[in-house]
Amino acid sequence: MDKVMYTILMLCSIVPTALPMVPGGNGSSTTKNWFKKLPHKNQKATHLHFYLHDIVSGPNPTNIPIAMSNSTAQSPTYFGLIAAIDDPLTLGPSPDSEIVGRAQGLFGSTSLEEIAFHMTFDIVFTNGKYNGSTLAVLGRNPFLREYRELSIVGGSGIFRLGRGTAVLNTVTYNSTSGDAVVEYNVTVLHY
Repeated sequence: MDKVMYTILMLCSIVPTALPMVPGGNGSSTTKNWFKKLPHKNQKATHLHFYLHDIVSGPNPTNIPIAMSNSTAQSPTYFGLIAAIDDPLTLGPSPDSEIVGRAQGLFGSTSLEEIAFHMTFDIVFTNGKYNGSTLAVLGRNPFLREYRELSIVGGSGIFRLGRGTAVLNTVTYNSTSGDAVVEYNVTVLHY
């Protein structure tokens, strides 16, 4: 095993012990107790509203390509592009607005006919009453359409067993830089 892989494995085994526990998730016994009580819990609907800042340009991009095919550069839809994101989520559309979390994951350009991405990422809450909780997002995002809908397929912490939808609306898109601000209206059912 080379040094880099060994270092990565060591960090992965150390980092979880240094991370704060998520709400309601402080160990396997707590999780087991939570599931024992599940039949008696009432389902809740939570509505969330925030803005995703997708930054492609500048010295600190939050959206970077990690792979592409030989023909991606010639494709008008960027077909074959795969990128990683770590986009800030804010309360308002301004980049100076309070950060409530991050959108972290991957997307791929999967359409030959329009700019559309298959997205799989986590909404990681880092501030406020949902701090430490996550939502798992999955779906097709035809980026140039006014409104799009992605599925919430899971969650952790406060959103354990979460499911729902995220409705997206692009607030600003700079076609020169590629930077965008996208409004998210999320409805999630959870216990």
